[in-house]
Amino acid sequence: MTDRPQFYRFHQGDRTLPFAADEYEARLTGLRTIMAEHGVEACVFTSMHNIAYYSGFLYCAFGRPYGLVVTPTQSVTISAGIDAAQPWRRSHGDSITYTDWERNNYWRAILSVTGAGRVIGYEGDHLTLVQKALMDSFLEPSEAKDIAPGTMRQRMMKSPAEIDLIRAGAAVADVGGYAIRDAIREGVREIDVAMAGRDAMELEIAKRYPDAEYRDTWVWFQSGINTDGAHNPVTSRKLERGDILSLNCFPMISGYYTALERTLFMGEMDDASLKIWEANVAAHELGISLLKTGASCSGVTEQINAFFAERDLLQYRTFGYGHSFGVLSHYYGREAGLELREDIDTVLEPGMVISMEPMLTIPEGQPGAGGYREHDILVITENGNENITGYPYGPEGNVVG
Repeated sequence: MTDRPQFYRFHQGDRTLPFAADEYEARLTGLRTIMAEHGVEACVFTSMHNIAYYSGFLYCAFGRPYGLVVTPTQSVTISAGIDAAQPWRRSHGDSITYTDWERNNYWRAILSVTGAGRVIGYEGDHLTLVQKALMDSFLEPSEAKDIAPGTMRQRMMKSPAEIDLIRAGAAVADVGGYAIRDAIREGVREIDVAMAGRDAMELEIAKRYPDAEYRDTWVWFQSGINTDGAHNPVTSRKLERGDILSLNCFPMISGYYTALERTLFMGEMDDASLKIWEANVAAHELGISLLKTGASCSGVTEQINAFFAERDLLQYRTFGYGHSFGVLSHYYGREAGLELREDIDTVLEPGMVISMEPMLTIPEGQPGAGGYREHDILVITENGNENITGYPYGPEGNVVG
């Protein structure tokens, strides 16, 4: 009988990563500082966002656990045999493959790096109760500490290399926006318009990054009543003259999310709709002017709230006014400490990247019914911000078809 291992190393091919090795080393140095401050001897990461941030590897779980173990001297991805050597080719540091012929070889592979009885850092906002019990059983940690808040704060501050990638993503989103605008016609389905935008963005990413992985780029294009929620899925609804439209482009480059969101109208709009749209645009511009070093998330939120309240529109707001960018997606990740909400007091600093995206939803049956949303991406600088979104917003030029 063939002797089958519990885990092994399978390294072949050339390594290709979205960032240079020194970028990952800088991130790991920052992480190890956090670990030392908390007395953590080894981190066991399980989330897509932290594994991608510290190693470059963006896994596809499909029901299998994946990990990244970081110690003061090692950084090792832990992946399933189904992926062969791909995790090694797409990660910085070492890579171990676990086999599935014996249950929990995943944890045995992790134990081979951490050793038993150590102080273990884990992600309290991601590790399931089942996996936490297995971690305690296999690693027998002397103590387990939630490292997720510290890593989130680290991810909120972008390096120049990250900002360059985010800036490129914003430019790709603009390409998708123009492709969508060109595809809008009366009688065309939402799905047809969405596909035009997605295809244009994927082609643009491939042109800019010929060695990247191409995955997860998407479009939400909504019309009529479907605009009432920011994350409503695409349907086969056909566009009608007078429809309010919502253009939402989301290019994904190596796990990095960017976005472009715009209100449009199909052919024409009434006066009530124009009034709501112009109010939301004015709030958008106010918000952009407020995003600067030293401003707090809650403070910016309160000023935009006051603007809407003065116009008797605040009751139509449905979510916060913006959020951080980086390694995140609708599938994974969120830097919740950098969101423009009443309950978040984070102070903006140079190197943060944040959106401004006010939205008003007017219920069906009321004048101006529909969802109105504009979305730009801002890089916080020493003297204010840099708006890296290029596609124009507002009524001029966005009444189309």
